[in-house]
Amino acid sequence: MDSVNFSPVDFFIQAGPAGKFVMAILALSSIWCWVLIIEGIVGVLRLKKALNAVKRGERSLMLAAVMEAGRGAQALNIPGEGVGETRMRIIETMNRAARVVLSNVEGGLANLAVISSVAPFVGLFGTVWGIMSAFASIAAAKDTSLAVVAPGIAEALATTAFGLAAAIPASIGYTRIGAAISAQTGDLASLIEEEALNLVVSHGRSAHAPVLKEVK
Repeated sequence: MDSVNFSPVDFFIQAGPAGKFVMAILALSSIWCWVLIIEGIVGVLRLKKALNAVKRGERSLMLAAVMEAGRGAQALNIPGEGVGETRMRIIETMNRAARVVLSNVEGGLANLAVISSVAPFVGLFGTVWGIMSAFASIAAAKDTSLAVVAPGIAEALATTAFGLAAAIPASIGYTRIGAAISAQTGDLASLIEEEALNLVVSHGRSAHAPVLKEVK
């Protein structure tokens, strides 16, 4: 019995112009999807490493702007401002800097959502087109044998597979990376609140420190 080759390349070569166009889009989307997934995983790992470093009292280049924003807000003296107001101002300033960091970590997360939702419909378009081609072949040949409809059906199923190959990893990557970023966002928010409290306490100590007068 002859073996059947299910190579994606063979399906692409044997498909019609519309099928090739759909398959090419889905193949590029699948490659782009994996690039975004790897980028997201690397970003999450870098953020986790940076948070652990700051918790240990070490300097982190990734979060340096956030820490510097807090120290800059602490150094700003506003007459009549209470301790609680100072702490909230520091937190808000650090949060603004943190949003920039989180935006860089998220990277193409939104694009993963687009791929996971759009790719199945693009594949479905290829499926419908393949079935239409099969019926057109029946009408042209006036024959309903399997040899007549097989190419169109194969093209339809191939485009469906290409769509799922792009959508499934994108959906899983979006869900898992999004959950990891949410967890890291919570840890970063806790770190910012703790750092803001430390800055307020250190500022209060320096403000109430005794002034030594020079004895002549």
